[in-house]
Amino acid sequence: MSGISKWLMVIGAIIFAIGFLSQFINIGKLPGDIVIRKGNTTFYFPIVTSILLSVILSAIFYFIGRFR
Repeated sequence: MSGISKWLMVIGAIIFAIGFLSQFINIGKLPGDIVIRKGNTTFYFPIVTSILLSVILSAIFYFIGRFR
C-alpha cells in the first residue's frame, strides 16, 4: 500500500471512531461552557469544550509525530 492511501485509511478510521464515541460522550455541554439566553436569542460559547478538544488533538498529533 502506498503512503497516501495508508494515511487516508488511518484518518478515516480516526474520524469513524470519533463519530462512534460521540454518541456516548456528551462533549458539547461541559461545565464552564458559556450560555447566555435573552429573549429569543441564545449565545453559546464552548470554551471548556474547545480547551478539551485542543488537548486531545495535541496529544494525538504528538504521538503520531513521535512514532512516525
